[in-house]
Amino acid sequence: MASPPSPSGLVLENVAIRLEGKLLLEIDCHIQPGTVLTIMGESGSGKSSLLDFIAGFLRPVFHAEGRVFLNDQDLTPVPAPDRHIGLMFQAPLLFPHMSVLQNLLFAIPHHIKGRSIRRDLAEQALEDVGLTGFGARDPATLSGGQQTRVALMRTLLAEPRALLLDEPFSSLDQIRRADVRELVFQLARKKNLPVLLVTHDAEDARAAGGMVHWLDESKNGNGCTGSVQP
Repeated sequence: MASPPSPSGLVLENVAIRLEGKLLLEIDCHIQPGTVLTIMGESGSGKSSLLDFIAGFLRPVFHAEGRVFLNDQDLTPVPAPDRHIGLMFQAPLLFPHMSVLQNLLFAIPHHIKGRSIRRDLAEQALEDVGLTGFGARDPATLSGGQQTRVALMRTLLAEPRALLLDEPFSSLDQIRRADVRELVFQLARKKNLPVLLVTHDAEDARAAGGMVHWLDESKNGNGCTGSVQP
Protein backbone atom coordinates (compact mmCIF):
# COMPACT_ATOMS: atom_id res chain seq x y z
CA MET A 1 0.00 0.00 0.00
CA ALA A 2 1.02 3.57 -0.58
CA SER A 3 1.76 5.97 2.21
CA PRO A 4 -1.34 7.75 3.54
CA PRO A 5 -1.94 11.18 1.97
CA SER A 6 0.99 13.37 2.90
CA PRO A 7 1.36 17.14 3.32
CA SER A 8 3.64 17.09 0.29
CA GLY A 9 4.15 15.13 -2.87
CA LEU A 10 2.01 13.25 -5.35
CA VAL A 11 0.05 10.24 -4.04
CA LEU A 12 -1.59 7.69 -6.35
CA GLU A 13 -3.94 5.79 -4.06
CA ASN A 14 -5.19 2.43 -5.38
CA VAL A 15 -5.40 3.74 -8.95
CA ALA A 16 -6.71 1.29 -11.56
CA ILE A 17 -7.52 2.06 -15.20
CA ARG A 18 -9.64 -0.14 -17.45
CA LEU A 19 -10.61 -0.07 -21.11
CA GLU A 20 -13.73 -1.99 -22.13
CA GLY A 21 -13.52 -3.93 -18.90
CA LYS A 22 -9.87 -4.93 -19.39
CA LEU A 23 -7.49 -3.88 -16.63
CA LEU A 24 -4.64 -1.82 -18.12
CA LEU A 25 -2.78 -0.93 -14.94
CA GLU A 26 -2.88 -0.71 -11.17
CA ILE A 27 -0.57 1.50 -9.16
CA ASP A 28 -0.29 2.65 -5.54
CA CYS A 29 2.53 5.08 -4.90
CA HIS A 30 3.79 8.22 -3.18
CA ILE A 31 6.21 10.45 -5.10
CA GLN A 32 8.06 12.79 -2.77
CA PRO A 33 8.80 16.39 -3.84
CA GLY A 34 12.01 16.63 -5.85
CA THR A 35 11.93 12.97 -6.94
CA VAL A 36 11.00 11.12 -10.14
CA LEU A 37 8.91 7.97 -10.59
CA THR A 38 9.46 6.41 -14.02
CA ILE A 39 6.70 4.32 -15.61
CA MET A 40 7.82 1.89 -18.32
CA GLY A 41 5.77 -0.45 -20.48
CA GLU A 42 4.78 -1.35 -24.02
CA SER A 43 2.46 0.77 -26.18
CA GLY A 44 -1.13 0.26 -25.12
CA SER A 45 -0.22 -0.60 -21.53
CA GLY A 46 -1.92 2.50 -20.15
CA LYS A 47 1.06 4.77 -19.45
CA SER A 48 -0.35 7.87 -21.13
CA SER A 49 -3.84 7.13 -19.79
CA LEU A 50 -2.39 7.26 -16.26
CA LEU A 51 -1.02 10.73 -16.95
CA ASP A 52 -4.39 11.79 -18.39
CA PHE A 53 -6.14 10.55 -15.23
CA ILE A 54 -3.75 12.44 -12.95
CA ALA A 55 -4.09 15.63 -15.00
CA GLY A 56 -7.88 15.36 -15.30
CA PHE A 57 -8.10 14.66 -19.03
CA LEU A 58 -8.95 10.94 -19.09
CA ARG A 59 -11.35 10.18 -21.94
CA PRO A 60 -14.78 8.73 -21.06
CA VAL A 61 -13.99 5.49 -22.93
CA PHE A 62 -11.66 4.63 -20.01
CA HIS A 63 -12.84 3.75 -16.51
CA ALA A 64 -10.63 4.81 -13.61
CA GLU A 65 -10.73 3.98 -9.91
CA GLY A 66 -8.72 5.33 -7.01
CA ARG A 67 -7.69 8.81 -5.98
CA VAL A 68 -4.93 11.30 -6.67
CA PHE A 69 -3.60 13.56 -3.92
CA LEU A 70 -1.23 16.45 -4.40
CA ASN A 71 0.16 18.16 -1.31
CA ASP A 72 -2.67 16.64 0.78
CA GLN A 73 -5.40 17.84 -1.61
CA ASP A 74 -7.66 15.26 -3.24
CA LEU A 75 -7.49 16.17 -6.93
CA THR A 76 -9.85 13.46 -8.13
CA PRO A 77 -12.96 15.72 -8.25
CA VAL A 78 -11.02 18.87 -9.22
CA PRO A 79 -11.38 20.19 -12.82
CA ALA A 80 -8.21 19.88 -14.92
CA PRO A 81 -7.42 23.63 -15.12
CA ASP A 82 -7.48 23.89 -11.31
CA ARG A 83 -5.11 20.98 -10.63
CA HIS A 84 -1.93 23.02 -11.34
CA ILE A 85 -0.13 20.09 -12.91
CA GLY A 86 2.45 20.71 -15.63
CA LEU A 87 2.60 18.41 -18.66
CA MET A 88 5.28 17.90 -21.28
CA PHE A 89 4.63 15.74 -24.33
CA GLN A 90 6.68 14.14 -27.12
CA ALA A 91 6.15 17.27 -29.25
CA PRO A 92 6.89 20.68 -27.68
CA LEU A 93 3.49 22.06 -28.84
CA LEU A 94 4.58 25.69 -28.90
CA PHE A 95 2.02 28.15 -30.23
CA PRO A 96 3.06 28.81 -33.86
CA HIS A 97 1.35 32.21 -34.04
CA MET A 98 3.38 33.54 -31.09
CA SER A 99 7.05 34.42 -30.72
CA VAL A 100 9.20 32.46 -28.29
CA LEU A 101 8.81 35.21 -25.67
CA GLN A 102 5.05 35.39 -26.18
CA ASN A 103 4.82 31.63 -25.64
CA LEU A 104 6.48 32.10 -22.26
CA LEU A 105 4.45 35.17 -21.29
CA PHE A 106 1.25 33.25 -22.01
CA ALA A 107 2.10 30.72 -19.28
CA ILE A 108 2.82 33.19 -16.47
CA PRO A 109 -0.11 33.18 -14.00
CA HIS A 110 -2.43 36.17 -13.96
CA HIS A 111 -1.70 36.91 -10.32
CA ILE A 112 1.77 38.11 -11.39
CA LYS A 113 1.09 41.69 -12.40
CA GLY A 114 3.10 44.27 -14.31
CA ARG A 115 4.26 44.02 -17.91
CA SER A 116 7.92 44.58 -17.08
CA ILE A 117 7.88 42.02 -14.26
CA ARG A 118 6.29 39.39 -16.49
CA ARG A 119 8.74 40.13 -19.31
CA ASP A 120 11.69 39.87 -16.92
CA LEU A 121 10.48 36.46 -15.77
CA ALA A 122 10.18 35.23 -19.36
CA GLU A 123 13.60 36.56 -20.34
CA GLN A 124 15.19 35.05 -17.23
CA ALA A 125 13.64 31.71 -18.17
CA LEU A 126 15.32 31.90 -21.58
CA GLU A 127 18.62 32.73 -19.94
CA ASP A 128 18.24 29.78 -17.57
CA VAL A 129 18.12 27.37 -20.53
CA GLY A 130 20.84 29.06 -22.60
CA LEU A 131 18.52 30.86 -25.02
CA THR A 132 19.22 34.49 -24.17
CA GLY A 133 18.19 36.72 -27.07
CA PHE A 134 15.82 34.16 -28.62
CA GLY A 135 12.63 35.90 -27.46
CA ALA A 136 11.72 37.47 -30.79
CA ARG A 137 12.27 34.25 -32.75
CA ASP A 138 9.54 32.28 -34.46
CA PRO A 139 9.36 28.87 -32.70
CA ALA A 140 9.56 27.18 -36.12
CA THR A 141 13.11 28.50 -36.55
CA LEU A 142 14.37 26.71 -33.42
CA SER A 143 15.97 23.28 -33.36
CA GLY A 144 14.13 20.40 -31.69
CA GLY A 145 16.24 20.71 -28.57
CA GLN A 146 15.66 24.46 -28.38
CA GLN A 147 11.90 24.02 -28.78
CA THR A 148 11.88 21.45 -25.98
CA ARG A 149 13.77 23.82 -23.69
CA VAL A 150 11.25 26.58 -24.40
CA ALA A 151 8.38 24.16 -23.76
CA LEU A 152 9.97 23.17 -20.45
CA MET A 153 10.27 26.76 -19.28
CA ARG A 154 6.73 27.54 -20.43
CA THR A 155 5.55 24.63 -18.29
CA LEU A 156 7.56 25.74 -15.24
CA LEU A 157 6.56 29.40 -15.56
CA ALA A 158 2.95 28.29 -15.03
CA GLU A 159 3.97 27.41 -11.44
CA PRO A 160 2.91 23.74 -11.47
CA ARG A 161 2.84 21.77 -8.24
CA ALA A 162 3.77 18.52 -10.01
CA LEU A 163 5.24 17.61 -13.39
CA LEU A 164 4.11 14.86 -15.78
CA LEU A 165 6.44 13.90 -18.62
CA ASP A 166 5.07 11.86 -21.54
CA GLU A 167 8.23 10.83 -23.42
CA PRO A 168 9.29 14.46 -23.95
CA PHE A 169 12.82 13.49 -25.06
CA SER A 170 11.91 10.90 -27.72
CA SER A 171 12.13 13.27 -30.69
CA LEU A 172 15.66 14.42 -29.86
CA ASP A 173 18.94 12.99 -31.07
CA GLN A 174 21.18 11.23 -28.54
CA ILE A 175 23.34 14.24 -27.59
CA ARG A 176 20.48 16.72 -27.30
CA ARG A 177 18.41 14.12 -25.48
CA ALA A 178 21.01 13.72 -22.74
CA ASP A 179 21.46 17.49 -22.32
CA VAL A 180 17.75 18.35 -22.26
CA ARG A 181 16.95 15.39 -20.00
CA GLU A 182 19.55 16.53 -17.46
CA LEU A 183 18.16 20.07 -17.60
CA VAL A 184 14.56 18.93 -17.02
CA PHE A 185 15.42 16.82 -13.97
CA GLN A 186 17.75 19.49 -12.59
CA LEU A 187 15.07 22.19 -12.76
CA ALA A 188 12.39 19.89 -11.36
CA ARG A 189 14.62 19.11 -8.37
CA LYS A 190 15.43 22.79 -7.93
CA LYS A 191 11.70 23.59 -7.79
CA ASN A 192 11.09 20.56 -5.54
CA LEU A 193 8.42 19.10 -7.81
CA PRO A 194 7.22 15.50 -7.72
CA VAL A 195 7.70 14.13 -11.25
CA LEU A 196 6.12 11.20 -13.06
CA LEU A 197 7.97 10.20 -16.25
CA VAL A 198 6.57 7.87 -18.92
CA THR A 199 9.19 6.45 -21.28
CA HIS A 200 10.26 3.48 -23.38
CA ASP A 201 13.94 4.33 -22.91
CA ALA A 202 15.84 2.69 -20.05
CA GLU A 203 18.46 5.46 -20.25
CA ASP A 204 15.75 8.02 -19.40
CA ALA A 205 14.93 5.98 -16.31
CA ARG A 206 18.58 5.75 -15.26
CA ALA A 207 19.03 9.50 -15.70
CA ALA A 208 15.89 10.23 -13.67
CA GLY A 209 16.98 8.15 -10.69
CA GLY A 210 14.34 7.07 -8.18
CA MET A 211 11.94 4.18 -8.56
CA VAL A 212 11.04 2.50 -11.87
CA HIS A 213 7.61 0.91 -12.18
CA TRP A 214 7.18 -1.61 -15.00
CA LEU A 215 3.69 -2.25 -16.33
CA ASP A 216 4.90 -5.65 -17.49
CA GLU A 217 4.04 -8.19 -14.78
CA SER A 218 7.19 -10.18 -15.54
CA LYS A 219 9.29 -7.19 -14.43
CA ASN A 220 7.78 -6.12 -11.14
CA GLY A 221 4.08 -6.82 -11.17
CA ASN A 222 1.29 -4.30 -11.03
CA GLY A 223 2.17 -2.40 -7.84
CA CYS A 224 4.59 0.46 -7.27
CA THR A 225 4.18 0.04 -3.51
CA GLY A 226 5.78 2.57 -1.26
CA SER A 227 7.42 5.94 -1.52
CA VAL A 228 9.80 7.39 -4.07
CA GLN A 229 12.33 9.07 -1.77
CA PRO A 230 14.94 11.77 -2.48
